[in-house]
Amino acid sequence: MDRPVELRMSNGRMAFGDVPEHIDEKLQAAVKARPDAAACEALLWEAHRLGPRVLPVFYALYKFYFNRKRFTDAERVAMIGLDAAAREGGYAGDWRSLRADSTDWTTEGAPRFTLFTLKALAFISLRSERVEEATAILGKLAEIDPQDQVGYGVIAALAKGLDGAAGGQ
Repeated sequence: MDRPVELRMSNGRMAFGDVPEHIDEKLQAAVKARPDAAACEALLWEAHRLGPRVLPVFYALYKFYFNRKRFTDAERVAMIGLDAAAREGGYAGDWRSLRADSTDWTTEGAPRFTLFTLKALAFISLRSERVEEATAILGKLAEIDPQDQVGYGVIAALAKGLDGAAGGQ
């Protein structure tokens, strides 16, 4: 059984920014509909249609796809979400061109979403057996988030282990 998509932080606030009530209703309905994957997916896309730049919707969508091992879909949604976050945050949409001074990476909203989504993309890359790509994303995270606010170190250790295993064959 897949894990539910958690959209709220421990303090009850919505992850990555506030969500208009009508969109939040769709997201919460999607969480309740989770056992019915088709209904859950439809509700998530309806939330996206209502708020095409609402970052928590992208998060919910890519988590939905990742949890179902639909890595191509998860990656596609994550990349679109990164672009939306870049527009909102006023920095480059291509993660390769991000720098430590591109924005205040400790800020909630678009910067935090970008960090979490890059972490997710690194994990998606690993699960898709693209270790080199995952390593590049993790290197960028180390550059722009040296304090590891989002816990990408766990993914980095996994990538290092996989890279070492591949190199030892």
